[in-house]
Amino acid sequence: MGNHIEATIEAGKKFYQDFHGKGPVVMLNLLRFKTVADYSELASIQPEKEISGEEAYQLYIDYTTPLLKKAGSRILFYGNSGHFLIGSKQEKWNAVLLVEHESVAKFLAFAQDEEYLKIAGHRTATVEDSRLLPISESEITKSAE
Repeated sequence: MGNHIEATIEAGKKFYQDFHGKGPVVMLNLLRFKTVADYSELASIQPEKEISGEEAYQLYIDYTTPLLKKAGSRILFYGNSGHFLIGSKQEKWNAVLLVEHESVAKFLAFAQDEEYLKIAGHRTATVEDSRLLPISESEITKSAE
């Protein structure tokens, strides 16, 4: 199955086709952290001492949150996780993160922002495996309001 850290070009194109022009998009992140963050290729942002993957992800969140706000996005939820109640017994995740973006265009602008790209290495240093699932609101929830 392999580990998944970055989106492929094909997945990016499909995301844009499926969600562009449809309003807000929520990104469901499932995250598995490295025991020790690996900054071996990221000397410019490497902390002074060795830190855990979870600590490195906290740095990523600390640096990213103001940039998300600037882009009109917001963290809806961040929590610790573990094994699925219903799902694969082989998959275990350390954390779940839900981030709402006003639109696909706003998400893409955020992901390509120079300030963000300077600190995105904290995510690379910490994440052993991840899943990113874009979600848009369904008509069933809109009609229930």
